[in-house]
Amino acid sequence: MAMRSLIIGGTRNLGPSIVHAMLRRGDEVAVFNRGQTRDDLPEEGERLRGDRTDAEQLRRVLAGREFDLVVDTTLYTGAEAEAAVELFADRAGRYIFLSTGQVYLVRTGVKRPFKEEDYPGPVMEQPPKSNTSDYENWLYGFDKRAAEDVFARAWAERKFPFTSLRLPMVNSERDHYDRMYGYFLRVQDEGPLLIPDEEGAPVRHVYGEDVVQAIVRLAESNLGRGCAYNIGQDETLSLVQFLELLAETMHCPLKIVRVPREELDREGLLPHCSPFSGLWMSSLENARSKAELGMEYTPVSTYVKKLVSYFQAVRPHTVEGYAQRLQEVEFAKSR
Repeated sequence: MAMRSLIIGGTRNLGPSIVHAMLRRGDEVAVFNRGQTRDDLPEEGERLRGDRTDAEQLRRVLAGREFDLVVDTTLYTGAEAEAAVELFADRAGRYIFLSTGQVYLVRTGVKRPFKEEDYPGPVMEQPPKSNTSDYENWLYGFDKRAAEDVFARAWAERKFPFTSLRLPMVNSERDHYDRMYGYFLRVQDEGPLLIPDEEGAPVRHVYGEDVVQAIVRLAESNLGRGCAYNIGQDETLSLVQFLELLAETMHCPLKIVRVPREELDREGLLPHCSPFSGLWMSSLENARSKAELGMEYTPVSTYVKKLVSYFQAVRPHTVEGYAQRLQEVEFAKSR
């Protein structure tokens, strides 16, 4: 049944796919964002302009509006969640919040793959701000937890109809960080691919279209209100296994060079030389989403083929991290 849908964000990574999915359903779709990112969204969607971090702008632009569905792709803090609850209480049929697997990474005493029941419990102490990467990643997970906690209280006290979708790294055609595309370019040029000399976090990501599938399943049902679900692929691969699959799909040789992490950091080559080698990488158990939402996840080999075909078909574009490619090759030769 067609609905009035609002997508907050909507221009990067998952956003356009969510907009297209709602339009295919026949929904009346409005997209709220600052209008600063170029996009190719279809003309059928209504454009609403404003900064979602400014609660007053959000209220002013959406004054008097009601929606059957709100999908929030750009909410990051408890304060933003509180503003959303106040604005959309009694004005949204259901509210889907894109959260993150990093809500588990800031927990203490839990192990991968993380389950939804691992969420409650103590959170690690704030890392020193001098350690920029750890601090920023910790803050991201901490703030997303604060947002989830606001929604959980709103459900308990007011039956605010939220559902949180906890996502690991999303591999998609429109990933604006070009993480998998960066690997694609390095395999394509047949030069050495530098990775840390360690086991590393397992690769248990998710294909972007599977996130859209979860949103559509929720939109078309009364399932999952007041709940959180892990959304992630079935398979767990090592980084090397993933890169071997990518190279095999591309019919290219794979030349992996393992280097101690501290050397790659000292040369300034991480994270661009191997973005899947980050220390803050979640892997999620997806059983609840399959049992309760009927989710069916795209096999990794299938979505890698889809992404490789897409990368080969689109016009090549500049990738920030690939600008250091010559430095990577020269460093590998010096080993």
